[in-house]
Amino acid sequence: MIKNIVFDFGGVLVDWNPHYLFDSFLGSRDKADWFLSNICTHTWIRQMDAGKTFEQGVAELAAQHPDWADAIYTYRSRWREMISGLMPGMEDYVRELKREGYHVYGLSNWVKETFDIVEQEFSVFQELEGMVISGREGVIKPFPEIYRLLLTRYNLQADECVFIDDVAENVEGARAVGMQGILFRGLDNLRNEINQL
Repeated sequence: MIKNIVFDFGGVLVDWNPHYLFDSFLGSRDKADWFLSNICTHTWIRQMDAGKTFEQGVAELAAQHPDWADAIYTYRSRWREMISGLMPGMEDYVRELKREGYHVYGLSNWVKETFDIVEQEFSVFQELEGMVISGREGVIKPFPEIYRLLLTRYNLQADECVFIDDVAENVEGARAVGMQGILFRGLDNLRNEINQL
């Protein structure tokens, strides 16, 4: 029986997308695609998600790619422009789940320095009963340690939890430790899948 709903943040509760900044900064979506696929990559940002400071990560990458240093430092200095706001309807849905008796938690790969800033900005985070942020813990999804940390910290049983993420490998990571997992594809699909559990 599912008692606990665990949410990822970026792409699930919060509308985060680097293209919101870099399409205009670099002048086209194609240039932004190339930059995000080859310079400020998913692999690079995961280093900060796992605890490396943003300042160190940016400095190291700029030294490797001096021709892109301006854009790399912009990734840090204007990171807030990558967030357009909350995902439509999700805060209301979190509240709805709580009214129905579910417990709600957060589990996110997020850089410590930037999450420290936005944690109080978005009221949806205050709706959660607890959260685990990778940059604060030094471990990231999809490694099993971060899911187990959530379970241990809040005394949760894995088979009573469902984890929602927009990245398939993170959903699989949750399933590997005994949680149920849902790949987020929008509020309507999520509502249907939770209703079927």
